[in-house]
Amino acid sequence: MRIAIAGAGAVGRSIAGELLENGHEVLLIDNQPRKIKLESVPRAEWLLADACEISSLDEAQLQRAQVVIAATGDDKVNLVVSLLAKTEYGVPRVVARVNHPDNEWMYNESWGVDVAVSTPRLLSALVEEAVSVGDLVRLMTILREGRVLVPHPDDPLQAADELFFVTSEDVEEELARLLRSTE
Repeated sequence: MRIAIAGAGAVGRSIAGELLENGHEVLLIDNQPRKIKLESVPRAEWLLADACEISSLDEAQLQRAQVVIAATGDDKVNLVVSLLAKTEYGVPRVVARVNHPDNEWMYNESWGVDVAVSTPRLLSALVEEAVSVGDLVRLMTILREGRVLVPHPDDPLQAADELFFVTSEDVEEELARLLRSTE
């Protein structure tokens, strides 16, 4: 799968390294020459360009990407990249980093964001989980057709639904087997 990452700072490079290890093709885009560190992720493609500019995204051939990750340290940039990726290039999946929790409300379908990743929310959820064993902790909101979805046991799965499982290692193989049996 081809994945373009806007933002070649520590976060973007780290994500790129993991994705490359998992067999994906990765393009890192950044407009700051000091962040272009070819030796840090040598198997990635690199582009020194402004990911908020259409001409740069044309050069990046963003229409070839199956996923775009907006991972800069600037929420405005991440939202613009997300919107352009989705509306101008038809990228099927856009994941965006939320830097400031007050901006999280904007990271939604209207800005082209499929998945918003908020480090403060994830960290606080993990702390809550650690101190309140047995309680449910919200990690992310699930949306369907622009609405918040609170799943119920009788809800049918739909084609575009994504499932998120939290399980122990001893049942991972059984869960994978059950999911494969529906193909």
